[in-house]
Amino acid sequence: MRRWHIALPLVFLCCAYACGGRRPEITRIEVRAMAPSDPLAPGSHRLGSGTRWVHGVGLKHDGYLTVPRRASATRVPLLVLLHGGGGRSEDFNEVLPLADEFGVAIAAIDSRDNTWDAIDSPWGPDVVSLDHTLRYIFEHVAVDPARVALGGLSDGGFYALSLGLANGDLFTHLVAVAPGYMRPPRPLVGHPKILLLHGSHDNVYSVSSSLRLVPELQSAGYDVVFKEFDGPHWLPASVAREVLAWMLR
Repeated sequence: MRRWHIALPLVFLCCAYACGGRRPEITRIEVRAMAPSDPLAPGSHRLGSGTRWVHGVGLKHDGYLTVPRRASATRVPLLVLLHGGGGRSEDFNEVLPLADEFGVAIAAIDSRDNTWDAIDSPWGPDVVSLDHTLRYIFEHVAVDPARVALGGLSDGGFYALSLGLANGDLFTHLVAVAPGYMRPPRPLVGHPKILLLHGSHDNVYSVSSSLRLVPELQSAGYDVVFKEFDGPHWLPASVAREVLAWMLR
């Protein structure tokens, strides 16, 4: 009975989307870093293993979390990575092992559908899913609230940048790799630091699309760093190292 009670809010939300009725948008992440109640051992873990249900609605995919060894003794930064359209969390398999090298917990998660909401549907299901994923992480890893980063590639970069600007009281750092554009929901909250990256050989979005975002963000008062790297529409491990180093400054 308790499970059905918890399930009702998101069930109603999903029915509203599916039935074409009123579509309330959810754009705020409510959870915050806390003292973990059940710390995970260092290493790689399947996110939400055995708990693949959110409010009674099954998640289409899941994700991965790598906990660095130093998390056993102190709070650590967190980087959450979002894949591009049609991608999967496995796309960041080369990045996850960097957790120990930099002492940063790194998570890669899946969207509930082919891509993130707000791109081809209203904000909502992926925001709720991300909120619950973060709650799972905070319950199992001692995360430093001064270094909580949201990042992504392509559609994931758009989503990290857009959603992050509306949740800057949680996300202190935003990383967008070839986002193409942004469309943050209002109001904008906080002043997260922003790193924009774009491969010089990108055949999906031109580098100019990211360059156009820099003055727009700077004029809004954000601390923005832009870097063009020698590579395609991707996040190579070598560039991910620069992302992690930037987070730790």
